[in-house]
Amino acid sequence: MTGPHMNSHIIVVGNEKGGSGKSTTAMHLAVGLMRAGRSVAVMDTDVRQGSLRRFLENRRAYAQSIPGKVPMPEYLEVAPGEDSDGTEMLAEVLAQARDTAEVVIIDTPGHATPLSEEVHSHADTLITPLNDSFVDLDVLAKVELGDELIVKGPSRYAEMVWKHKIARARRDGGNVDWIVLRNRLSPLDSRNRQEMEKALKQLAKRIGFRFLPGFGERVIFRELFLAGLTIMDIKETGDPAAMSMSHLSARQEVRALINELHLPPASGSAE
Repeated sequence: MTGPHMNSHIIVVGNEKGGSGKSTTAMHLAVGLMRAGRSVAVMDTDVRQGSLRRFLENRRAYAQSIPGKVPMPEYLEVAPGEDSDGTEMLAEVLAQARDTAEVVIIDTPGHATPLSEEVHSHADTLITPLNDSFVDLDVLAKVELGDELIVKGPSRYAEMVWKHKIARARRDGGNVDWIVLRNRLSPLDSRNRQEMEKALKQLAKRIGFRFLPGFGERVIFRELFLAGLTIMDIKETGDPAAMSMSHLSARQEVRALINELHLPPASGSAE
């Protein structure tokens, strides 16, 4: 391929569990990266729910209602047909995305599909948002809780990620950097938070990921969705309460995640 961004970095946001903040993570990454000077394309492979698609529809409507500029990522879609699961279209749509942008962000559904599994094999970075609770830990492994955490074995999702890591390496020699993102973190240093830290350290070595603090539990994330906005847009909304301490902290969480992606330097200027 001879497109201008043939070395585009592909970020897949994946977790076969609903309610973990995949679409919120994908959209905040997209806007944060655009405001840091990068060109971004996004793809939504969750055809049934389409949260990222609806987020962008809300954003487009809001952008038309204000005089200021709200950056929009390029949106591409892989839609399964009556006799197709969409996988045969993926290479073509990914090629279009690479021609368009330096970074391609792909949102996936909270359940297994042939398309979402195939998408994982194209990831340079895989981000798995995880609610910071033992209830959600089973997306990574089968564990037994007692005096000590006993790992019974990897989850079906972890096995799938491992399979597609191997597929990626065989296809082009590429490596998948797997990041588990601890979302809905409590501001308090609770016992649950400490125990989750221990469990993730143990699982990281066995399953092959690194884990990072993600986004705190904030009402603002849900409120912004209705306007298609992210915490990175809030200075441009004209809201006099826009820059509360909570909002500043949330912006810093997004920036910290972007820094941890270890992307090549942006071609544009920083915000």
